[in-house]
Amino acid sequence: MRRFRSILSRVVALHVVAIGVTSILIPLALYWLLNEAANSLHRDALRGQALTIASFLRPTPDGGVTLDIPQEAQPIYSGDYALYAYAILDSKGQVLFTSRTDDAPLSAANDSLTKDSFAQRPSKGPPLIGVNVPRAIGDRLYWIQVGQDLAHRDVIIDDIVASFLPRVAWITFPILLLLLLIDIMIFRRALDPVRAASETAASIGPTTTDVRLSEQSMPSEIVPLVRAVNQALARLEAGFRVQREFTADMAHELRTPLTIMRARVDSMDDLPLRRSLETDIVNMTRTVNQVLDIAELEVFVVDGSSRADLQNVCAEAVAFMAPLVVDSDRTIALTGAESPVWVHGHAEALFRAVRNLVENAIRHTPAGGAIEVDVAADGTVRVLDEGPGVPLGERETIFKRFWRRDRAQPDSRGLGLAIVTRVAAAHGGTISVDDRRGGGAVFTLRLRPARPV
Repeated sequence: MRRFRSILSRVVALHVVAIGVTSILIPLALYWLLNEAANSLHRDALRGQALTIASFLRPTPDGGVTLDIPQEAQPIYSGDYALYAYAILDSKGQVLFTSRTDDAPLSAANDSLTKDSFAQRPSKGPPLIGVNVPRAIGDRLYWIQVGQDLAHRDVIIDDIVASFLPRVAWITFPILLLLLLIDIMIFRRALDPVRAASETAASIGPTTTDVRLSEQSMPSEIVPLVRAVNQALARLEAGFRVQREFTADMAHELRTPLTIMRARVDSMDDLPLRRSLETDIVNMTRTVNQVLDIAELEVFVVDGSSRADLQNVCAEAVAFMAPLVVDSDRTIALTGAESPVWVHGHAEALFRAVRNLVENAIRHTPAGGAIEVDVAADGTVRVLDEGPGVPLGERETIFKRFWRRDRAQPDSRGLGLAIVTRVAAAHGGTISVDDRRGGGAVFTLRLRPARPV
């Protein structure tokens, strides 16, 4: 059964085996029943003929019997058209009268006359079926044997039995195959609720932990499993909620000490130490803000009807980051589409994504370098830098949380690109990175285009 992993394939495989066995057993059983019924009819007819022949026996004065078959009845017992054969034996088994030319009894020599019926299958000639019927005439007992040639052209029932297997039995297999097809449709219909539950389960994610599998119309055998899955989802939802609340609360609580630290650092007289501490506080504040962003994005769901102007979002992000770019001795430019580019999405969330991509470009572009934000009409944003690029083996891992190539960098916590990844997933989009022609990296954020508002 390891080869058949689905319930339907297992049921079909077992049905095919059952059909193969049944298609053999049913014809054989029917053949046996028909043969028994035909033999029973033959024996009843032969007993009737034996009683008829017994009525032709007449006692003689010497205590014996004589057989007087009417002229009109003789053809069925003799001649080419003879349908029946008979033999009349005394109590010792000696043949007194017979329709056979060899004056032999119809049954075999070792067959007892007390046996109700007999069958002979000689090496030569057709098979013969017969009965033994006792008859008392006077004070003596006689045995009347009547047999019938099964190959006789008037024995229709035996012809039907003989032709059953080649003519009728073959239809059993197609009928059972049709039954298999009906069973498959029935099983598919019965498993529809399971398939629907599977689709629902596949749609459950960090932002949809409140979704539960429906127990309605579910097969009773599957209900305990569905109920157990729903209970597990409830526990996971509670765990996610506690984790998100803890992360958000921690980030909020850190803001107050950071604000107090900044106020105290601003009052310090030691200028070099003050600048060093201000840099540390800025980095800590950015990390806290990124943690807050991730906590919010974990439960963020984009409304299907929401629209955003991607060109305007990128323009605002470039304008917001321009002072930081200039202070770091770099340049930034917005290129591409100049008219609105409408996409499905939330403008604030997309702003965060583009801002983090620009921050990442600033971090890796050397002083004097240029950063470019290119907006395409198909809902694609490309952020190009002049940094060292991203090795092929790291192009998947850089989007994971807290991943950093250089752990010695104090201004990076590996959260920026993770935020971009979460925003892209929430919008049904993708984020990827490639090499830039001439050196550097190209981060591409692809979103779903929308009709203009």
